[in-house]
Amino acid sequence: MTKRKLGSTGEFVSMLGLGGSHIGESKLSDAEAISIMRAAIDGGITFFDNCWDYNQGASEERMGKALQDGYRQRVFLMTKLDGRTAQAATAQLEQSLQRLRTDVIDLVQVHEVIRMTDPGRAFAPDGVIGALQAAKKAGKIRHIGFTGHKDPAIHLAMLEAAHQAGFNFDTVQMPLNVMDAHYKSFEKNVLPVLVERGVGVLGMKSMGAGDILKSGVVQAEECLRYALSLPTSVVITGIDSQEVLAQALRVGRTFKPLSSQERTSLLARTAPAAKDGKHELFKTAQKYDGTARNPKWLEKAEI
Repeated sequence: MTKRKLGSTGEFVSMLGLGGSHIGESKLSDAEAISIMRAAIDGGITFFDNCWDYNQGASEERMGKALQDGYRQRVFLMTKLDGRTAQAATAQLEQSLQRLRTDVIDLVQVHEVIRMTDPGRAFAPDGVIGALQAAKKAGKIRHIGFTGHKDPAIHLAMLEAAHQAGFNFDTVQMPLNVMDAHYKSFEKNVLPVLVERGVGVLGMKSMGAGDILKSGVVQAEECLRYALSLPTSVVITGIDSQEVLAQALRVGRTFKPLSSQERTSLLARTAPAAKDGKHELFKTAQKYDGTARNPKWLEKAEI
């Protein structure tokens, strides 16, 4: 599979990444999840996504098992932390390191920057950014980013807070999909800023966790191809079966960017369904707002 530059980090990663949420779901056994992850690596997927809170830690634990026996060296490993204080973030990072069975995580991101108060808290004197910088200096992490799915204005506020603090993010993760262009668009408002600054772009929710597919106006492979045609470093996709993995690998191996005409046609077809973000529930509802339902995660390392 083709690899792409990860912003200005000097790293190259597979243009498709494996999402950590789906791989930890209870419908999969440990053995099934490990088999999927190792097949993904053997198939050319080198970017692995995860988060401290996914499936009460099961996602990280399974991934840690999968990355034994020489697989860890073949993967660019990312996880996310919910903690907004230095104390909470440091404790969560230690748990993630243990679960993932590694001494160093390639990329750690501040998770769910979905409130306008998040930038100020992250860059406070006792905030998460200071803790991540300390962890990087100690050799526990290599790169620092942030992620969110609610509103491009919040992403821009986080980037401005970093600028004011003299700090540069290595990566930013955000929704990029066929419907985003029509409502509170990250593609229109945030993507150009990241490209200009040389920040690694991590695309997610290309299918809206299935919500976009339920609209009935677009197919899974079209969704992946659209996101891959944007200036992304990697598009992270949920993979919960060998069949879904095969689909992702097929898209990755046969990928050709959308032509201007194809893009225009696809956006015209999805425009009516995209109205008001009704199929992008991560923007318009709390369905995917884990830290809103569990505010203790922002302050403590307890799931």
